Amino acid sequence: MSLDKAKKIKDLREKTGMSRKEFCEYFDIPYRTVTEWERDTRHAPDYVVRLLEYYIRMEKLLKKDEDDKT
Repeated sequence: MSLDKAKKIKDLREKTGMSRKEFCEYFDIPYRTVTEWERDTRHAPDYVVRLLEYYIRMEKLLKKDEDDKT
């Protein structure tokens, strides 16, 4: 299950078109934390993954081509 979360966070970030650094700065999450989440050496709480997903969708942060697919 944790690998699914790691993949989900990376996919969410990539769908925004942001680099890891930009993503961290935008969401005010330490770079090391996001790196460890994506590498599955640390696990993001479920609610954080859901909040990121919700915020990205509501703020229309998806790249245009990704937005067209949904």
